[in-house]
Amino acid sequence: MTISASMARQMDRVTRRLGYRVFPDSLLHPTQIGELEASCDVDARADISQEALDYLDRGNSRLLEFRKMYADLDPELKTPLVWTKEFTAAPDLTNFRGNNMWVHQLGSHELQERSYLLSTYYVLANDRLGLMRKLKEDGAFGAITLDIAGIRVSRDLLDSILEIDFLDRHLELASRQNLRILDIGAGYGRLAHRMLEAFPSLPTYRCADVIAESSFVCEYYLQSRGHRGRFEIAPATEIDRMWKSETIDLAINIHSFSECTLQAVAWWINRLASNGVKHLMIVPNAGNHCGQLLENNVGENMAPIFEDCGYRTIARDLKFSDPKVQKFGLNPTCHWLFELQS
Repeated sequence: MTISASMARQMDRVTRRLGYRVFPDSLLHPTQIGELEASCDVDARADISQEALDYLDRGNSRLLEFRKMYADLDPELKTPLVWTKEFTAAPDLTNFRGNNMWVHQLGSHELQERSYLLSTYYVLANDRLGLMRKLKEDGAFGAITLDIAGIRVSRDLLDSILEIDFLDRHLELASRQNLRILDIGAGYGRLAHRMLEAFPSLPTYRCADVIAESSFVCEYYLQSRGHRGRFEIAPATEIDRMWKSETIDLAINIHSFSECTLQAVAWWINRLASNGVKHLMIVPNAGNHCGQLLENNVGENMAPIFEDCGYRTIARDLKFSDPKVQKFGLNPTCHWLFELQS
């Protein structure tokens, strides 16, 4: 027996009394030690065109324009809970669909190969709208992808299909021709692209944000996907003017309010209510409650804000209806839908 093996056995005897065991890596499956890259075929960086490299630069005049615009934000929106200057300066903008602040794809036990596998087969079994055949994943801009069941999948694709299905089940999304949508905290345009791709007759999709980098890459991404003329960037600084000429039927907030202060959430919800936005979909961060509570990242309760503004919960569905998939699937949370009371 080697010295290291002897030490391991002694450590195992001690830790066993505390309810833990010591095993060599050779006896563990890669998903048990958090090495997704070693356990599956991950395309972490797709080829980036020279045009994209040139445009997605932090010195781009369009990004500087967004920064100047957002410098005049309402003070209630200015104080960040998560999206500090240091935080937004971290990612490589040319790989905005990679594992970063917009969509976390690696780094915790539920984001491993088996979670992607389980989630993919769940979506295939519950894909009422046939979106797995209609929507495509190409791994562009650094998206992490896996080939499962002959399909290239990503968290972007799977989350989007489940969110669209939720909206269709409760609001008959697929059969509505003139649904006007405002996506608050739209990030790089993940859901916007999938919605516009899924429903060619959908009218203008508006993407709102308070983060310059998000609006910058969102605008570029949706244009690069061929949606020019079908979307609008709606900076928070322009929202109050937007209401004068536009009516919104549905507001969407995916993993964004969870990363805001209560003051910022109230700023948005008050405007939605006062302008008669009838439905509001929210997907909170999972926290330690799998999204079954409306809490931000520091545990503050957002629910009273919605109630005080007249929004009533009409649906709260687990992301995965199967309990086992909800436990072991990809980023389990809840999908919430609110209706404004007349």
